[in-house]
Amino acid sequence: MLLRLLLLIYGVRVSDVSLETQPPGGQVMEGKKLVLVCSVAKGTGNITFLWYKGAMGFKLGTKTLRSLTADFEILTARESDAEQYYCAADNGYGPSLSGLVSITVRIPVSHPVLTLRATGAQAVVGDVVELHCEAQRGSPPILYRFYHEDIILGNSSAPSGGGASFNLTAEHSGNYFCEADNGLGTQHSEAVLLNITVPTKDRRELLTIGVIEGLLGTLGPTSVVLLFCYWLKKKIGKRSARDPLRSPPSPVPQDFTYVNSPTPAPLQPVYENVNVVSGDDVYSLVYCSQQERKPAAEPPRTLTEDEVSLAIYSKVKQASNMDVDYEDAM
Repeated sequence: MLLRLLLLIYGVRVSDVSLETQPPGGQVMEGKKLVLVCSVAKGTGNITFLWYKGAMGFKLGTKTLRSLTADFEILTARESDAEQYYCAADNGYGPSLSGLVSITVRIPVSHPVLTLRATGAQAVVGDVVELHCEAQRGSPPILYRFYHEDIILGNSSAPSGGGASFNLTAEHSGNYFCEADNGLGTQHSEAVLLNITVPTKDRRELLTIGVIEGLLGTLGPTSVVLLFCYWLKKKIGKRSARDPLRSPPSPVPQDFTYVNSPTPAPLQPVYENVNVVSGDDVYSLVYCSQQERKPAAEPPRTLTEDEVSLAIYSKVKQASNMDVDYEDAM
């Protein structure tokens, strides 16, 4: 009874002051509410609680309560609220301070911006193109992913914030974009069109190879047979050009008469098969001789070579297996 009376008269000084946060752990999402809870283990009477921001002690607020606990609310946390905080409690015997508590305001990433950087003014097939993605706001670490159309190319991390880059070898034109993610949400960049130039020579080669591959892939063995037939036909044509068919000589028209005879008499032709020139046609070589009539008193003489003349080639009959080639006949 005496002790209680003495406590009422003299009171008990506050002790063991502490500061806690809601949400716990000192991390709060930007735009959410942050609560600073100050409490004491012992103390009598009315207790005045005070909250401070920063090591320099910027005073945020004051509450006096007959309670061992009081709280201070920051309704909308902002990036500027990321700081160190502490509180103090005083019941008339002097203030007692809590330890420092660090507050982290987590910021979702903003829409990133994708920048394409080529070695030259125009990207050419085989050039190295740098894709740089950066979100202006967002708490680190940030993971960036890079896409061509809807196909992921790769990713890169920014542990301390800022942007990240990804290098690729220029091959395909099209739309490129990136996305940023820091665990608080994912944001995508606008698509950027990349035009990759193919050199004229390479374009022709690629087109030719593509056509051949397409034909071979589509036709398969059939295309190989067709190509072989084309090659064989071309080869036969070249051989025929080098060894043309024999052409019969042009006929030399002559008027054949008997020498020293007033009345013409028929000439005696001599036929000889020559060669199969084309298809089923057979040509013959015709010889005609001038026969000279001499007076009865004169003895017969042998005709000279000049008196025998070649007439014409003549088409006489259809070819058969029994015909003899001209070269064989000669």
